[in-house]
Amino acid sequence: MTKSSWTPAELPSFDGRTVVITGANSGIGLAAANELARVGARVVLAVRDKDRGAAAAATITGTTEVRALDLADLASVRRFADEWTGPLDVLVNNAGIMMPPEGKTKDGFETQIGTNHLGHFALTNLLLPHITDRVVTVASAAHRRGTIDLDDLNWETRAYNRVAAYGQSKLANLLFSLELQRRLTEAGSPVRAHNAHPGWSATNLQSHSGNRLYDGLMNLGNKLYAQDAEAGAAPTLYAASQDLPGASYVGPDGRWELRGNPKLVGRSREARDTELAKKLWTASEELTGVRFPAAAVSGGQSE
Repeated sequence: MTKSSWTPAELPSFDGRTVVITGANSGIGLAAANELARVGARVVLAVRDKDRGAAAAATITGTTEVRALDLADLASVRRFADEWTGPLDVLVNNAGIMMPPEGKTKDGFETQIGTNHLGHFALTNLLLPHITDRVVTVASAAHRRGTIDLDDLNWETRAYNRVAAYGQSKLANLLFSLELQRRLTEAGSPVRAHNAHPGWSATNLQSHSGNRLYDGLMNLGNKLYAQDAEAGAAPTLYAASQDLPGASYVGPDGRWELRGNPKLVGRSREARDTELAKKLWTASEELTGVRFPAAAVSGGQSE
């Protein structure tokens, strides 16, 4: 197994660059924000709760801004994008939820596919005319247990399974970047689309299942196997800063990709399926009403 020696201490300067990180008020999002601000980035924390975002920003040394964004509400996503002006160098689609009780977003989507995929799908496409460098979407090794049901993305006819729904949403993250990169290349855009996954990182992501037994087991797993949020953020930072081929996937280099330094990693066969990626993109456009702005991205920046 190839080992990596890269750490966030090797981040290049981000002076003069702007980075948006969704869900940056805790966990790997906050850890990534802290490191990028350290090397000079203007970091925008895009969060549901601005008070919590402000408290998180206060712990960061560097230039930060807090803006409201609820990925489970397309009106909020559109508002965030409409209010954006000027160039945006890097968008980090980091926010996510993991195996909560069955629920719906404000737009009627199953909560996990709605938040983890559809919200970020809409946000990315709406911001693309401003993006100059890359989009990094945080996926998960759990994508390997996922499958895409194009006829029932929102679990309206299947018996709900929170683990399978999470796997589907994380597989969707990888297919999204695969098709986004194809479209960017076709449009002649220099913008790149990457994925990263944090391995097993101890964050509050694992504590919202609504099941005390499950949360307890996840907490035990955190103590036995997990790396901390700072280490979990390293693959995101690697994907956001290094010169990588389009549609790269970065994860830890350790056994089973649970922990370790970041490197390029593999993905499931379904996550490499370009035709499935195209079909998921079409379904996502139909569900969100947001489409790829081909005419606006050929130069990789807003006019």
